[in-house]
Amino acid sequence: MPRYRPADSFETPRFSGVRTFMRLPHVRDLDNADAAIVGAPFDTGSSFRVGARFGPEAIRSASHLLRPYNPSQDVSLFDHLSVIDYGDVFVVPGFIEESYEKIQEGLETIHRAGVVPIVLGGDHSIALPELRAAAAARGPLALAHFDAHADTWDAYFGKKHNHGTVFRRAVEEGLLKPERSIQVGMRGPLYEAGDLRASLELGFELITTDEVRETGVKETVARVRERVGEEKVYVSFDVDFVDPAFAPGTGTPEVGGFTSREAQEFLRGLAGLEVVGADVVEVYPAYDPAGVTAVLAANAAYEILTLVALYRKRNPASRGLFRW
Repeated sequence: MPRYRPADSFETPRFSGVRTFMRLPHVRDLDNADAAIVGAPFDTGSSFRVGARFGPEAIRSASHLLRPYNPSQDVSLFDHLSVIDYGDVFVVPGFIEESYEKIQEGLETIHRAGVVPIVLGGDHSIALPELRAAAAARGPLALAHFDAHADTWDAYFGKKHNHGTVFRRAVEEGLLKPERSIQVGMRGPLYEAGDLRASLELGFELITTDEVRETGVKETVARVRERVGEEKVYVSFDVDFVDPAFAPGTGTPEVGGFTSREAQEFLRGLAGLEVVGADVVEVYPAYDPAGVTAVLAANAAYEILTLVALYRKRNPASRGLFRW
């Protein structure tokens, strides 16, 4: 069986070749893949800045700095995973419902093949068709959501579908197990005192940035792990979880956030959980000419891919478990 892994950067320099994630082969051979990097270049769901449609391209370029062995987790990713860059799912710029249909269709094919997709956004509205695709193949999932915003409004500008309503819709559609789902990092000014209560009313656990600062990252990670338990989990990482000093190129920046190092600690703390899908969203390259936001996003995707490798390493019988 072919094993897909990055190009050897000792033989060809990392600045050469087509820009795929980590220099992985760009193929759509799902039969011989365990995980797939997938772009979703869509930003019609944004409420403020636009430009996240160029996020996948920037993240892929930044990812060429990454290497196969993750020393913090003591795992060589491609000893345990065959990984491809699947390319981008199709979208219809300016039309959110039509784009949702195409994103779901593209990702459901991947899930039903038993492959774990890691999606590069794109604004956070793409999480809804991602979850539709995942739930169609695997059933309702737990959610580990890292973000400055809860994204549980009922509507924005009178519209039900945008990047601020995505997780309310996901609960209403039965895509998530809210009793096993948790949101971390909420901060910043709100429209009213009840904005964050919406998450609790939907059944989520929610931990604000202020709470994390009081109890610490380690304790917060323990709460995430306890909440998710043994459930299959979808990890959704919005780069505005991190302070704009470290990630300025995002759609709705909020000061007072976490460092890039702390973001790594949060993701690394999920080791052992069964991640069956994930996204890294809200990268707006035009607002960050230096590209540090894309570097952060590439590393976040790398840490999530590491979680999949660690689960496979510890549970080798899981290979092909979800193939339909």
